[in-house]
Amino acid sequence: MTHRMAIIGLGIMGRRMLENALQHPAFELIGAWDPSSESVAKTQAAHPGAPFSASADAAMAGADVVYLACPPGPRKAYALQAAAAGQGVFMEKPLGTDPAQSRDLVAQLRQARLPGVVNFTQAASRGFEELHRAMAAGETGELLGIDIVVNYPAWPRAWQKEAEWLRWRHEGGYTREVISHFLFLAGRFLGPLTLQQALPRYPQDPTLCELDMLARLTTAQGQPVTVMATTGGQQPDRQEVTVRGSRMNYQFREFYQLWRSDGGPWQEALDWTTEDPRTSALQRQLTQVDLWLQGLPHQLATAEEALAVQDLVEAMLVGKQ
Repeated sequence: MTHRMAIIGLGIMGRRMLENALQHPAFELIGAWDPSSESVAKTQAAHPGAPFSASADAAMAGADVVYLACPPGPRKAYALQAAAAGQGVFMEKPLGTDPAQSRDLVAQLRQARLPGVVNFTQAASRGFEELHRAMAAGETGELLGIDIVVNYPAWPRAWQKEAEWLRWRHEGGYTREVISHFLFLAGRFLGPLTLQQALPRYPQDPTLCELDMLARLTTAQGQPVTVMATTGGQQPDRQEVTVRGSRMNYQFREFYQLWRSDGGPWQEALDWTTEDPRTSALQRQLTQVDLWLQGLPHQLATAEEALAVQDLVEAMLVGKQ
């Protein structure tokens, strides 16, 4: 059984998903659209045989599932349009930037033929699978907390510069785009989080997104999740999430690498010599989308999980003493 997929938004994530959908046996790409002729041209150059559409409506017509890789602003309208047509809604995060609007979106999607799902790309990753296995086997011991560390010389990063909206405070910033992934990770392994303190730092230009973010969150049991994120300086990008256990720590680096330590030097927990981590993650995500569309159990992030992450992120961006 193949599912007819439409893609709205052909920026970086849209192009990656398009490439992987073309390779996955469970999907037939029937339409792709972006309002930017430059984004369409880049996608056409890489995939000249892909079906491109003249409008969002044309791309979505006849689809079984619509993948929304557009910026947060128009996401709700497209999601509700797809849901009204009985199509599955597979979205990028965040759901939006207005919590009330996103709560309304989630409530409406809950009544749809298929509740919407969100592309937190680690959800079905090998790293998540391995950490779940280690926890079940008792190798981690008691989970003590999670530390999130992000450092960027500049935001957006060099490969993201075409997505101009990522710079702006009203819908961009790396807390929404990156730290949200790691808050989802923390919620999956520790349970619901409560924001205790957040100290964002912004540039003088009020239109630009955050420079730094320091935050502390806790679980209902008091386990801490700490966030230290900065921009500026000269170094490689750094994205590390350390899951601290009483017997073994696990650390995600660059989203998909997984390392472990029992107190000695870090050792790689996964072998990537035979496959590309990013391709593996997206192919595994699409396999989960296939299960979701069939009404079967899946590992994808629910819209409710995405809303919980959005609520935390927006509160962090406001700040809390």
